[in-house]
Amino acid sequence: MSEPRIVSLIASATEIVCALGFADRMVGRSHECDFPLSVEKLPVCSSSKVDVDGSSRAIDDQVRAIVADALSVYRVDAQLLDELAPTVIVTQTQCEVCAVSLKDVEQAVCELVASEPRIVSLAPMDLGDVFSDIHSVASALGCPERAERLNTGLTARLDSIRDRSRELAERPTIACIEWIDPLMHAENWIPELVEIAGGTVMLGEAGRHSGYFEFERMVEADPDVIAVMPCGFDIPRTAAEMPPLTAQPGWADLSAVRSGRVFLTDGNQFFNRPGPRVVESAEILAELLHPEVFDFGHRGSGWTEWVG
Repeated sequence: MSEPRIVSLIASATEIVCALGFADRMVGRSHECDFPLSVEKLPVCSSSKVDVDGSSRAIDDQVRAIVADALSVYRVDAQLLDELAPTVIVTQTQCEVCAVSLKDVEQAVCELVASEPRIVSLAPMDLGDVFSDIHSVASALGCPERAERLNTGLTARLDSIRDRSRELAERPTIACIEWIDPLMHAENWIPELVEIAGGTVMLGEAGRHSGYFEFERMVEADPDVIAVMPCGFDIPRTAAEMPPLTAQPGWADLSAVRSGRVFLTDGNQFFNRPGPRVVESAEILAELLHPEVFDFGHRGSGWTEWVG
């Protein structure tokens, strides 16, 4: 098999490709691919139709309007793809909002790309799917054994966290917030990471798309811990978007707020990227839930306390 020429159109897939040892075979990336830092020099093959500088509410309104018209929220540069001549393009079907969709890539390839690349589409709904997607990428690149090695290492790290958390007497309840305005709870693989980290998830189930909910449900659940992890936002951006949540009647009375256990996380780099850094995401949750037991060094970079 000849050396592959890889274009990744989803940030998590870029991380998978690089973790598998194919960073030097990447020839293009999406506008959101930024880890590892070495990929930032690659040509950018996509762009967003959404003004990401708007408020959480404005971004949500834009996305809903675009998706309602059966359109993608991203553009693919078919001409650039043709010039890059990839042999493998990795995209996804899990979420029309998270990355360039399969239909967009297929359209671009059919229109112009002469290299006739293989399209690998990922669709992670839970933690098992994340590991399966790593296998899919490695197989498409002709090295399935690399997926075995990578997944074995990742699983061992998660098992180590789980084994330690099982010995703990308490499992705090936690609400994981994927979007602030309107409110969405994090589902997919997040409830599994919470369980591994020694917590009890509220307002969400594993293997399901993240869903909207009303603040009254948060009041009813009254979790011990609140972790805010908006998709696409780093910690400073998340902090700036908090007022619509903290202004809700009853916010100050929540147990997590009164005990100082509300945390802002880097949802962009960690929780919303179903790739190798799901392990770091579990580590962050373990630090939030059991700070007296776990310290992986993520404080300040992966998470921080909310200061009202």
